[in-house]
Amino acid sequence: METSMSINQGEIWLVEFFPKVGSEITKLRPAIVVNHNEIGRLPLKTIVPITDWKNNYTHYPWMLKIEVNTLNSLSKTSAIDCFQIKNFANERFIKMIGKVDELMIKKVHETIAKTLNPVYVLQ
Repeated sequence: METSMSINQGEIWLVEFFPKVGSEITKLRPAIVVNHNEIGRLPLKTIVPITDWKNNYTHYPWMLKIEVNTLNSLSKTSAIDCFQIKNFANERFIKMIGKVDELMIKKVHETIAKTLNPVYVLQ
């Protein structure tokens, strides 16, 4: 990644998820940047990975379905895995491929909070 590129909340980037350990998600895959643009001093971003959608994910409260559209530029119906939230170095970010809207970022944030404690009530 070029050091002059900015990486912003709501953007979908191709990110290097390897090497993996144990059951972690792996390979080069899309991920959504979820941290606020003004938070943090280090060259790190907080992300959630995007993976293939499977119908049984409808029963998993940490998975959000995302359909292909012109804004996100995904190639197929996918799942946002809010349980595998990570902080990654900017050097893992290969290429920006799209974005999600503010409503989807809000849903991702709410889902992340519910993975921390399912009884949280968000306003």
